[in-house]
Amino acid sequence: MKSVAPLRDFGRADLDQAGGKGANLGELVRLGLPVPDGFVVTTAAGAEMSGGLRQEIAAAYAALGGGPVAVRSSATAEDLPGAAFAGQQDTFLNVIGEDPLLDAVRRCWASLFTERAVAYRARLGIPDADVRIAVVVQSMVEAESAGVMFTADPVTGERSTLVVDASSGLGEAVVSGRVTPDHYVLDRAGRLTAFRAGRREVVIRGTAGGGTTETREEGGAGRLPETALRELAELGVRVAGHFGRPMDLEWAYAEGRVSLLQARPMTALPPPPLGRGLNPVERRIAGILLEYLPVRPYPIDMTTWLPHGPAGLMARVAADFGIRGVFDGFLREEDGVVYRMVPPKPRPTARLLGLPLRVLRKARRYDPATWTRDPRFLAFLERERELAAIDLAALPWRELRAMPRRALDLVEPVADLRIDYLPGTGLALARLLVTLKTYRLGKHFGTVITGGGSRTEDANRGLEELAAHLHDSDFDQRFQAFLAEYGHRETASPILVTPPSWSDAPGTVLDMVKLLASGPAAREHGPDPLERLLSHPRLRSPRRRRRVERLVRAARAGLAFREDSHFSFTMPQPILRRSLVEMGRRLGLPDPEDVFHLRLEELEGVEDPAAGPYRERLRATILARAAKREELRGVRLIDPRAVFPAPEAGDALVAGTPASGGTVTGPVRVIREPAEFGRLAAGDVLVCPYTNPSWTPLFQRAAAVVVDTGGTGSHAAIVAREYGIPAVMGTGEGTSALTDGLMVVVDGDTGTVGKAP
Repeated sequence: MKSVAPLRDFGRADLDQAGGKGANLGELVRLGLPVPDGFVVTTAAGAEMSGGLRQEIAAAYAALGGGPVAVRSSATAEDLPGAAFAGQQDTFLNVIGEDPLLDAVRRCWASLFTERAVAYRARLGIPDADVRIAVVVQSMVEAESAGVMFTADPVTGERSTLVVDASSGLGEAVVSGRVTPDHYVLDRAGRLTAFRAGRREVVIRGTAGGGTTETREEGGAGRLPETALRELAELGVRVAGHFGRPMDLEWAYAEGRVSLLQARPMTALPPPPLGRGLNPVERRIAGILLEYLPVRPYPIDMTTWLPHGPAGLMARVAADFGIRGVFDGFLREEDGVVYRMVPPKPRPTARLLGLPLRVLRKARRYDPATWTRDPRFLAFLERERELAAIDLAALPWRELRAMPRRALDLVEPVADLRIDYLPGTGLALARLLVTLKTYRLGKHFGTVITGGGSRTEDANRGLEELAAHLHDSDFDQRFQAFLAEYGHRETASPILVTPPSWSDAPGTVLDMVKLLASGPAAREHGPDPLERLLSHPRLRSPRRRRRVERLVRAARAGLAFREDSHFSFTMPQPILRRSLVEMGRRLGLPDPEDVFHLRLEELEGVEDPAAGPYRERLRATILARAAKREELRGVRLIDPRAVFPAPEAGDALVAGTPASGGTVTGPVRVIREPAEFGRLAAGDVLVCPYTNPSWTPLFQRAAAVVVDTGGTGSHAAIVAREYGIPAVMGTGEGTSALTDGLMVVVDGDTGTVGKAP
């Protein structure tokens, strides 16, 4: 490998030699794009200025003409998807002369280990030993105007828009954020669609003896000419097309032409807008998915629990009923990482025509009240117990490698049970609703079907029992027994394998116990809604009462099947998760859970976890995907406003769907994840991004609940109605618009949250 070579010698395959900046610029040179001449001091030069290296740099500098140059650091981990490293290493402009150039190269080397660069790499999980540095030297462009161009809108994610920020002089003023630039929005043909004038607080220009000077220019160079804007747009479209992704370009304009100075993938770019309104079915499905996906799925989720767990099972059930595509392709990946959710479009099939007859036939044969005696379910429990008893740490690699598939295969027959017993659930609910409406009691339907008992209620009672014995000498024994029974419950999502279960995160459970032991509940369960309903004057007839009671109990049994089958069928999830973590440990990963950045087929391809080639290849994959995931940390999978259109809020702070009636005043407590459960106090208004059954104990302390996602049929709404507390669902922005301690009035009848007087 040469120590010094022209830019044209490099391309994307030469990252290890030229660093990200040098490799990308070399790629642009090869495309014939207007890039200033230059050379690269490659990573082979190391970081010591030997006599031979000085001569090579001097010769390359002389070949450029010996005039002013820009000297830029080019680390091997920068300008990558997910790790732009923008501004982390040093750049020196208008360097003139051999000795100043050599000094600038040394300082570029040293900038690899500045405090900010080391901290940036640490945040991305990139070890210092994995990063080397090259230096790019290019002829200076004495720019009349310069700046940056994004080939997609960095705020909206719109890919058909280009955004240009420009100011007078060198682009450093724009890049560093020291100037308010002129802001141009262009279409892909370079036509101006929006413009906002800047202020040119600082103008940076090169000086005759080297270095730069700063001035303030009133008026400055004025707006870029249309020809420059068209040229910028043409170059941006070409570069983005070549790299296959939206790009962030630095450019300079001088003497009537544009030069490209740098190209890197855009980072933290929102998904492109959906470009169309969602229909009610798409919004409904997207709302459910947002509740189930409070965190970004990992690659291992995409290849294990997502397609094979509850979401995959429900897709199979829907297909059997005659609807395909319920959960097909709704998550899109980029660089191996999920970056976008696109609501699926279910498609009816010819099988839907025979659905009524099949539903009646199955409802007659399969009573949801008897499903736990089904031989298929009993066989599932036996196989799950056998698999859970295996000592993963003692397994040889070949058998450990097979464990994820064994756990997933365990779930496969479950879809048949759902297909058989859900029709009875649906029919029971429909019969009850029709009957109540006939008796003009339809408004009681939503409350009377709750309270029939479920494994979730059993778990909640178990938590209350633990709270009552928190300080007893046998608490630890009771706690372990509780985890043995309920520890497979999810903390964050039932359709992902990567979030820990209760057993894997016992601290979350202990926080709930402490919360329940902290004082009396804000609200207790009221009397059974069935008792209230049966005492209604319209049910004075014993025959009517018996009919309604029978239908209510059948409907409750159906709902219990839906809830309890989920409870049971998620039992293999901890087995799957622990087998994956054990594989990460065998691979020698710094954190065994880094294995989540891999796909299952990549793990299954490892013959020997101790072999160097496997470890190095997987480690490189993990680092790249971890960097991409970190980049997307603040980027939402989908704009909630597309799923939950903002209703008319009037004077309210937040508005959503009314889901449980009543009005309550109390202080806001924003709880974003299970790890924060302990922050809730009795009487707080619980404001959260989503809920699942693990959140249920909080409803015993909360005065009301306000949720970003969900609707009247979501878990939070059902539980809120059980406890008789107001609930507002689908606000889209509750967790961002409301802050801890703010006194608010929650109106569950109108779906609004206002500031308390």
